[in-house]
Parts: sequence; C-alpha cells; structure tokens
Amino acid sequence: MTNAGGPPPGTFANTGPDAYQAAIDMNCLSMIEMCRVAIPAMRQRGWGRVCAITSIGVKQPIPFLLASSVARAGLTSFLKITAREVAPDGVTVNSCQPGSHWTARISSRVPNREDAARGIPAGIVGDADDFGCAVAFLCSEQAKFITGTGLLVDGGAATGLLD
Repeated sequence: MTNAGGPPPGTFANTGPDAYQAAIDMNCLSMIEMCRVAIPAMRQRGWGRVCAITSIGVKQPIPFLLASSVARAGLTSFLKITAREVAPDGVTVNSCQPGSHWTARISSRVPNREDAARGIPAGIVGDADDFGCAVAFLCSEQAKFITGTGLLVDGGAATGLLD
C-alpha cells in the first residue's frame, strides 16, 4: 500500500509541465515501481494484496487539483490493467479513494469539522479509522474476489453514476 500527499493546487492556467511531472512522479510512478518490486513475490506465493490510496478526484475530478487528478487517473488505469493480469495468481490490486477526511491538510484550510462536512451527504467528515478499515478490508482474505476496483470512501460526496 502506498500513499503520497497531494501536489500543490493548480488549474489549467497556472499548472506548468514541471508540476505535472512532479505529480506523476509522486502519485503515479512511485506506486508503479512499488508494484514492479512487490508483485512478483506475491505471484510466486500465490497470494498478495495491493491497495493504492488515490483520491475521490479519480471519479470526480477536482478542478483546482489538476496535476493530482491527472496523475491519479493514470495510476488508476495502471492498477486496473495490472489487476486483470495478476488475478489468476491470487493477487488482488485495488485502490481506495478518499473524499474529505479530517486530516492536518483539511484542518489547515477549514476551521472546523462542521464546515468541512457541508456538501457531504453523510453529514460528517471521515476519520482516519473509517478509511483505514476500508483499506484493511481490501487487503484481507475476505476480499479475495475484489480486484481491479476503486472503493470510494467519501460519505456519498461523489455524484457520478459509474463508481
């Protein structure tokens, strides 16, 4: 499992090539390299779990996080293709896609949890434990038939039909 912080905010007008490269290095290529190193041993054992931490932005792009959304969408494609390739060997490859969770990044931008929860249908901001339990499930034996999926953990915030 990997998780890297998000690249700086940016839009089409103010995101240059260096910002995209940094985002791709941090949020896409690092996970690809981890998979290249870890999956062969998992395949040999006949069991393994890969769970990438991506973002709600994969399913519902966030306009002011352009470089992050681009990098994470590329990673999502890699994960889906890899999941199908390694599934016959007992290895699952998934991602967990957090929406708003009460973290240092959110709390530095929003004064309180009630304000942060506005617009989330569940009416709350997630906790690290909420997210951790979802990741732990995807990494468990009970999730052996779940592969190539992206699990939104967002309190219902994403509005798209295709999850």
